[in-house]
Amino acid sequence: MNDVTIDDHQPAVLILEDGRTFVGRSFAAIGSTTGEAVFSTGMTGYQETLTDPSYRGQVVVMTAPHIGNTGMNDEDAESRRIWVAGYVVRDPAPAPSNYRSERSLEHDLIEAGVVGIAGIDTRALTRHLRDRGAMRVGIFSGEAADRPHADLLAQVRAASPMLGADLTDQVTISQAYDVPSIGPSRGVIAAVDLGIKSMTPQRLSERGFSVRVVPATITAEELLEAGPDGIFFSNGPGDPGTADHVVSLVRAVLTARRPLFGICFGHQMLGRALGFSTYKLRFGHRGINQPVQDRATDRVAITAHNHGFAVDAPIGQVSATGFGRVEVSHVCLNDDVVEGLRCLDVPAFSVQYHPEAAAGPHDADPLFDEFAALIEENR
Repeated sequence: MNDVTIDDHQPAVLILEDGRTFVGRSFAAIGSTTGEAVFSTGMTGYQETLTDPSYRGQVVVMTAPHIGNTGMNDEDAESRRIWVAGYVVRDPAPAPSNYRSERSLEHDLIEAGVVGIAGIDTRALTRHLRDRGAMRVGIFSGEAADRPHADLLAQVRAASPMLGADLTDQVTISQAYDVPSIGPSRGVIAAVDLGIKSMTPQRLSERGFSVRVVPATITAEELLEAGPDGIFFSNGPGDPGTADHVVSLVRAVLTARRPLFGICFGHQMLGRALGFSTYKLRFGHRGINQPVQDRATDRVAITAHNHGFAVDAPIGQVSATGFGRVEVSHVCLNDDVVEGLRCLDVPAFSVQYHPEAAAGPHDADPLFDEFAALIEENR
């Protein structure tokens, strides 16, 4: 395997849609890319971030200064490929050092055709996005970086925004697959793949459930006719306001009173199915250090997030919906964004974050036990 050396790097430029410009050097593939600029605050877990389908269409800025130190391996990928539209780091590791490393980060990014930039002030870029909000961005390296900046800015502003983006069909599987239970099976869970991470069915199988991962294009009849004991709706990318088919699936599950657990995009789908609207956050929540409070117990969990949209539901009151009473179960302590919903009259709940915790933290892992208990209660 021949990795890129520092001598192979070429000039690169990053341009935000408001005109803010950063000049650095190429990292990974050479060329140009556009997407939504977002920042991730995780100190580690870059392989899991890159392979999270929820990052489809996004250029990810890593706030940790050193990225790539532990290399890449074949065990920690969370899906079948790298999904980010572009990658921004300050100081990439020139050579990985870890006993599990099989190749460098840059090697895998080049193989995936991901255009990146390094050597820029990612702290300044993150502060800019925090103050101005997530926005479109372009990365241009090699010959593309030699074009007039006015032309590059025009290309960025012509790119599709995340608001209104329907990306579910781009990340979901085409054929269902099975993950067997660990130990004797306690039942079957159907997991609807809206951009699922591989650790999620693993966590369910650890609870003794056989998991059938199904595509988001499945019909409600197909989803229910197999008689799963519980139905899970995964994370995923894009604007939840566009996913009408998935909302219809959630409503069918609620009508059938099958135990339901949704996370991230799946949480937003439950919110819409219950009659709440969704909206775009100013800069979203991304990383593995977000504090969330359980309103029933006041317990605070440090959680993994990757979302730019949220459910607009009233906090501190019980709402009447077409499926009975619903309450907000969790809130983000940074900004009071709704982080969980709990149905009081049908067996369903959801959280906005990632309890599968790849990579970490594990505070929210008991939510899978809660789902298992809900299934047992509703057999």
